[in-house]
Amino acid sequence: MRLDLYLKAACLVKRRAVARALCDAGQVLVGGARARASRTVRVGDRVEVRFPGRRVLVEVVAVAETERLRAGGRGSYRLLREEVGLTALG
Repeated sequence: MRLDLYLKAACLVKRRAVARALCDAGQVLVGGARARASRTVRVGDRVEVRFPGRRVLVEVVAVAETERLRAGGRGSYRLLREEVGLTALG
């Protein structure tokens, strides 16, 4: 599954366009490296999403069809770390 579609289906972002914009801006890392929206997500990948004032690091535990992820979006990843209240993201 594409990274932008996964972020939307897992409910990490509200819209796929937002996921693509974050990827284009270099604010999504997979395995510590910047990732394009078209990158394929696999079970075991560690995905870091940098929002303004917040960072989220998750481990992918399930990748399935979009409809199945929407039913249980939070079950498709394990939250590893969340940092809130960041002023400058690097």
